[in-house]
Amino acid sequence: MRSFPSWLSLGLLAVGSNAAPYQSFDKRQDAGKLVFAHFMIGTQASRTSAADYDADMQKAKAAGIDAFALNIAKDSYTTDQLNYAYESAGNNGMKVFMSFDYNEADIYFGAGDVDVVAQYIKDFAGKEGQLKVDNKVFVSSFNGDDTDTHRLDPQAIRTAAGMDLFLVPNFHAGRNTDISGVDGVFNWMAWDSNGANRAPTAGANVTTSDADASYTSWLGDKAYLAPVSPWFFTNYPSKAWTFPGDLLWYRRWNEVLALAPRFIEIITWNDYGESHYLAPADDDHDTTAQAWTNGMPHDGWLEMAQPYIAAFKAGAKEPTITQDKLVYWYRPSLKAGCSFDGIDTIQDAVFVVALLTKAGKLTIKSGDNVQEVDAPAGASAHQVAMGTGKPTFILTGGAVELSGEGGLEIAGSCSGAVNLNAFVGVVSG
Repeated sequence: MRSFPSWLSLGLLAVGSNAAPYQSFDKRQDAGKLVFAHFMIGTQASRTSAADYDADMQKAKAAGIDAFALNIAKDSYTTDQLNYAYESAGNNGMKVFMSFDYNEADIYFGAGDVDVVAQYIKDFAGKEGQLKVDNKVFVSSFNGDDTDTHRLDPQAIRTAAGMDLFLVPNFHAGRNTDISGVDGVFNWMAWDSNGANRAPTAGANVTTSDADASYTSWLGDKAYLAPVSPWFFTNYPSKAWTFPGDLLWYRRWNEVLALAPRFIEIITWNDYGESHYLAPADDDHDTTAQAWTNGMPHDGWLEMAQPYIAAFKAGAKEPTITQDKLVYWYRPSLKAGCSFDGIDTIQDAVFVVALLTKAGKLTIKSGDNVQEVDAPAGASAHQVAMGTGKPTFILTGGAVELSGEGGLEIAGSCSGAVNLNAFVGVVSG
């Protein structure tokens, strides 16, 4: 559970007007496309066997995800959990790779840990579950160029590991970091921001496409690992803000289909504390985060991603829909009475993405608010102003008739602790 630093203000605020347009990587890279999901080992530290990872591996594989990026630090449980995860991946036809966390604390990796990092790589490189790209062991990170004390040195790690690596750390555009020793770079900026790790403002709005442009211009022919995330809300005593979510999940998938990078990483599979999890909410073992994750499923976002993942791998610019469904999401309450960092950047609305094999008429009702639209075949996004009670969703005139009700009552205002997490559901035939 962590967030990206304020590096964005250094180089991205001017991207919209000064940077060269990004290029589609399918024209200058191997056409093999891979989709990863960031997996927080720290949220599952109590697991006791490889079997405890099987459900995650199977669910991700069924959705088209190729590998989990296993976020690790120097915790006492790290080696055991890596052994379980790698064994489960091998048993289930999945792949995994290590994402070394270089955040700012002693428990995370730092500049003096080259031999420690290399030993982890050597210990797991030969396992069946290890992801290899271009016959090289794939390795990534979270952070790695923030400070001198927590800096990832690509060449030193390559030398210490003593093997071919496909190294894709989370370095930051705009910092003049030397990337001569890497094969690509991972961008963590999956949300529009103000460039300083908070929600956008009228005078400072760094969009996800701005970041894409900055990274692809910087990387040249090196691989770009592009981020995709549905949401961001966290409410810890020392870490409490939101980024604009709303229809981000829909918009961002369309952006990456247009961009066509070699790799995509979903942020995240199971970071419950930041509310961008796709795994079942009942797997959350963070007792603090349970205040905003209990009863708040996100499985529907994974269902929505499946046709986009298939389209991405096929090099298509839009998804092909084979099953009619409505994926909806909304917050537990209207914003009235809430005071929270970033709340002005989110809408009081119920959101629906229609995935249709044939056009139909969609009716969304929330409280006294009704929105009727002609939803086209394919994927399309719609919304209605949020009202109290459970919203309803009706599709007529299409390939199938669909009707359903939201699984959570919407309250008229905040009561108690602020919860800006999303409740996600699916209406299908």
